[in-house]
Amino acid sequence: LVLSCEAFNVATFGTRPRGVLSMSVADELGIPCADDCAVAAYPNLPESVHPGVVTGQALIDLLEHAKENGYAIPAVNCVTSSSINSCLEAARKNDAPIIIQFSSGGSQFYAGRGLDNTDYRAAIAGAVSGAFHVRTMAEQYGVPVILHTDHCSKALLPWIDGLLAASERYFESHGEPLFSSHMIDLSEEPLEENLEICKDYLERMSKIGLLLEMELGITGGEEDGVDNTGVAQEDLYSKPEEIYQTFEELTSVSPMFTVAAAFGNVHGVYSPGNVQLEPKILSRAQEYICEKLGDDAPANKRPVSFVFHGGSGSDVADIQESIGYGVIKMNIDTDTQWSYWEGIKGFEQTYHDYLQTQIGNPDGEDKPNKKYYDPRQCLRAAETSTVDRLEQSYADLKCQNILGLGQMAEPANVLGPRRGGLPV
Repeated sequence: LVLSCEAFNVATFGTRPRGVLSMSVADELGIPCADDCAVAAYPNLPESVHPGVVTGQALIDLLEHAKENGYAIPAVNCVTSSSINSCLEAARKNDAPIIIQFSSGGSQFYAGRGLDNTDYRAAIAGAVSGAFHVRTMAEQYGVPVILHTDHCSKALLPWIDGLLAASERYFESHGEPLFSSHMIDLSEEPLEENLEICKDYLERMSKIGLLLEMELGITGGEEDGVDNTGVAQEDLYSKPEEIYQTFEELTSVSPMFTVAAAFGNVHGVYSPGNVQLEPKILSRAQEYICEKLGDDAPANKRPVSFVFHGGSGSDVADIQESIGYGVIKMNIDTDTQWSYWEGIKGFEQTYHDYLQTQIGNPDGEDKPNKKYYDPRQCLRAAETSTVDRLEQSYADLKCQNILGLGQMAEPANVLGPRRGGLPV
């Protein structure tokens, strides 16, 4: 992200307002938009950043703001509208942006596991469906959202091709892509092949203001059916020369990219001592690239915007050290999977005796249990638990009170105990 913002705007979007929809989703669909939803811009952020999904210049401005102000944005894998809403609520409660992302498997699940996925058509449809949900609801919560897709290996490129086609079609009528960014993970391929394919995709994506996230080195552990638990240790750590080569080649195409460089990252949560993160790899890479750039190096000496994969379970000191070296995004999946389940588990433990039959509980043999087994009850418990867990992530990433909107107002007219709801 070294090309000047104005140069990018003129080269890519001409004189069109940057990163802003021709009209809001609320206006387009005719749904109410008041309070935080109606905010045109945020007191503490660049004026291009607005409620809803940010793309193009607004996306660049937000990521640059994160780098310059020393925070990283949490990126959470979502598989349902419920998990998406948890992220949006957490973002507003922390007065901060959020990255909502879908994996190929998560996208397929969003579409429904009963739908055929030949040629990844269910995964494509699921991701597009999720994107429209995010676009509709992000404005309502009044938060800026980066809408992203996670790891895409070489075999999964047809999935991304389908999503790019959807964004290109959306761009024709809205002046921006449907998504904000996509990750292409070719870290298991030879470096030259990785870069050539990424350059081809970056050229296509940058034309409509989409950002590319690419991976160097391998993230260990297991996630979404990809098992890297047995990879060689040296593959878990990127080299400064490789990062510079990546920076040089991708910058020749567009500044719209980030790099998920490996510094010992592992998916999943493991016992202390089993994962050896080395954030200084990122610092050495930034220094190396600045030396190569000479007088063209940016003033902040952090030419690369890095992504932290495998953030769940990581030591806070490592997380915050990496932010100082240019990390602007950290992926969270395992911890939010657990928090979601923990909410359901806690709900079942609290109301166990009311969840065994449709009729009959400690209050009487003829007492109905409908309000306890109503799925909204346990799902809300899962959402609340996840919102609480994300508050910890926001604190770890120094990403609180970023927007300047202040405390989130308590929602009114919601289902509560007086209307049959249960306290969770």
